[in-house]
Amino acid sequence: MAGFANKQSHAPTGIALLVAAVACFAVLDTTTKFISASVPLLMALWFRYAFQAIATTVAVLPSRGWSVLRTAHPKFQCLRGVLLLCSSMLAFFSLKHMPVGEFTAIVMITPLVITLLASLTLGERVSWLRWALVIGGFAGTLIIIRPDGDDFNWAMLLPLGLVGTNAWFQILTSRLARTEDPFTMHFYTGWVGTLVASLALPFVWTWLDAWTLWAGLCLMGLLGTVGHFMMILAYGRAPVSTLTPFLYAQIGFAMIGGWLAFSHVPDRWSMLGMAMIAICGATGAWLAVRDSRVSIEPVES
Repeated sequence: MAGFANKQSHAPTGIALLVAAVACFAVLDTTTKFISASVPLLMALWFRYAFQAIATTVAVLPSRGWSVLRTAHPKFQCLRGVLLLCSSMLAFFSLKHMPVGEFTAIVMITPLVITLLASLTLGERVSWLRWALVIGGFAGTLIIIRPDGDDFNWAMLLPLGLVGTNAWFQILTSRLARTEDPFTMHFYTGWVGTLVASLALPFVWTWLDAWTLWAGLCLMGLLGTVGHFMMILAYGRAPVSTLTPFLYAQIGFAMIGGWLAFSHVPDRWSMLGMAMIAICGATGAWLAVRDSRVSIEPVES
């Protein structure tokens, strides 16, 4: 109880850190969309993970030493890293073809999908309210995608694949977090992604003439690293149930990024779908945390 009360007293700081973290992730996604027009996606993906892995090693290894590698579940740590890499790959391809705001809104139905998976595979009992939120979130997604509309293309379905891989990633994260050090998990995630992406690097490497592209790649790595670090600090200062609804501020930041960088403003139907996802998703995520103590993490590239 004392630890919970202490976290409550630092809740404003935790909320501020989390909002800053999702702002980093929104700028990361906006930068990814800019980079994807000129840089091979697998090369950008490798650079993003390599930067994070090296930065994490430099920050963690001096204080933790090689003990940071100790884990009771090496196979699950590797699987978690592969799942996040798959999510990032789908995010990169999605952002190449979709506006940042609409992409972010769709992937934020992940907590609702976790509810569905928990019911189907883990045997968890789901209340009628949570089912209603799942239906509302998927309805919002259909309004954004509009499969029968003139602007529909198949690339708009890519974020749904990302939602699936990220949902499994977060379920696995919640299970590992019960016994594993978060810095160990972060360390393995970065290096597994880097090593797997390195297999494709010789086939996609291209020298970039524009310094802005190199700066963009560095910015992607920096934003991913700083965003994750601030998220860890946030969860150390405030209860998960307090922080979870604020994850949906990422949709607003993504809309601002899309407007500033690409002059894109969602139409009224997309705005309606995004609002439905934000309301249903934030409520569903809070209920998931309250009922099962699952830690919902933001989705980013």
